[in-house]
Amino acid sequence: MQEYNQKLKEEIINFRKVGYQFINKEITAAEFKGVSGGMGVYAQRGGEKFMIRLRIPSGVLSLTHLKLITGYTKQYKLDTVHLTTRQAIQLHDLGIEEVCEIMSSAIDSGLYTRGGGGNFPRNVALSPLSGVDKKEAFDVTPYALLVSNYLMEKITEYHLPRKLKISFSNSEEDSGNSTINDLGFIAVLVNEIPYFQVYLAGGLGNNPAIGIPLEELVPPEEVLYHVEAVTRLFMSEGDYENKGKARLRYIPRRMGTEAFLETYKKYLDRVKSELKLEEMKPVFLENEDKKDAATQIKMEETKHDFTDEIKDSKNYLIPQKQEGLYTVVLHPLCGLLPADILPQLTKFLDGCDQVDIRLSMTESMYIRNLDLNKARELLNITKNVRQVSNLSMSVSCVGVPTCQIGVEQSQALCRAILKTLEKNQTSDRYLPAVHISGCNNSCTRHQVNALGFAGSKKRIGDKVEDVFEVHTGGLYSKDNTRFGKVLGFMKCNDIPFFINDLAVELNNIEKDFREFLTENMDGFTKIVEKYLV
Repeated sequence: MQEYNQKLKEEIINFRKVGYQFINKEITAAEFKGVSGGMGVYAQRGGEKFMIRLRIPSGVLSLTHLKLITGYTKQYKLDTVHLTTRQAIQLHDLGIEEVCEIMSSAIDSGLYTRGGGGNFPRNVALSPLSGVDKKEAFDVTPYALLVSNYLMEKITEYHLPRKLKISFSNSEEDSGNSTINDLGFIAVLVNEIPYFQVYLAGGLGNNPAIGIPLEELVPPEEVLYHVEAVTRLFMSEGDYENKGKARLRYIPRRMGTEAFLETYKKYLDRVKSELKLEEMKPVFLENEDKKDAATQIKMEETKHDFTDEIKDSKNYLIPQKQEGLYTVVLHPLCGLLPADILPQLTKFLDGCDQVDIRLSMTESMYIRNLDLNKARELLNITKNVRQVSNLSMSVSCVGVPTCQIGVEQSQALCRAILKTLEKNQTSDRYLPAVHISGCNNSCTRHQVNALGFAGSKKRIGDKVEDVFEVHTGGLYSKDNTRFGKVLGFMKCNDIPFFINDLAVELNNIEKDFREFLTENMDGFTKIVEKYLV
């Protein structure tokens, strides 16, 4: 490990030089990105400040690393940290020296940025409730971390056509979005025997694709063989010339699905014959309540008066399968967690036994294994930064003005929607979370959610307007992933009023948005059509 870390640190020396070449305009933004992406660093719009992406393995965040990040916010006077849609943490508005300092010191603490961007395997996605979810088949956390470690051990060796995304979901609800990743694993039980349903070549953005399911279920022990097989196939068959068609999903389109699956099986058989990779079996925890008598009595005393509290706070307080334990969901507005809450948070977590922190792909922090009293205490500590309704827990990428490829201000739109409803005193009770991407890249997965927007530009008359493409009715699950219907474009400034009108209609009929879509698509269309351009 020491030799590995030293190799990564040596890369920083060259990266610093490239950074200054970019600042001094000796190389282009594209040339800088070609180097910086693989280091987990991107230049922000304007080319003067930088973002660094800390690669939290599958969103499993240790308290040690949270304290380290808290220290960075103090040292570099950062106002927020960004919880990303790939279960990582980004720090923004940094100079090139600061980026290099953070990268180097993070390596010393076992926290990496390498491969956080560019043509590399990205952070392995994971259901954030895996291990505590009442509905899960089994805990897939060990497998996600196994794959994360496997990829990171070879991260400097990869030469891929584009990025590669791998995901693990702990149940058929597919909260890890495995059906829309390059390689996805969904945990299933057949006659109480654990397996993975494997999906190949899914992905969002331009020309999206739902993953192709393998016909045979996969024993959990074979996970790494599939990771190695898909990587080899991608490097061999991927398009290194045309970046627009370089993702894995274009290979079955070129070959045909049947030929692609046959090719994949050949790579898998070859890997199995050539390599001996680490294998593991799922661990099923006993559900026995091992609490002492005093703890059990205390639980029974508080259970009754906490029942309504749980019912009213289902978005941010989740009962676990472990009796008497709860998960608190901390979703900061637009995924931007204020830095000044971090010292309070780390102090609280220091006083909790068996606390577990997970990041989600919805820009949230899941703080797990809390008893009732600790859950209440945390809810109180975070009350000023924690969003509570579906709408306020909307997902918006960083967008303009930070992202270089962003087209529109996704976070500004999210805030404008909330402010408009507040100004009109319109309840958001029946509205869904809105997924807002600043461009077509679908970082917020707007294509597979109930209501999504993708930033764009459109000429209307003699003027180019800021617009968003509207998507509705998307879904993801093991057997029912589908892309939403594209309805057209809305002017950015009109969208908050559209959402307000939609909320008024839902409030009048007292129906949730998805139910409204199913029962009265014509009524929804009438509201939409007033705003389409």
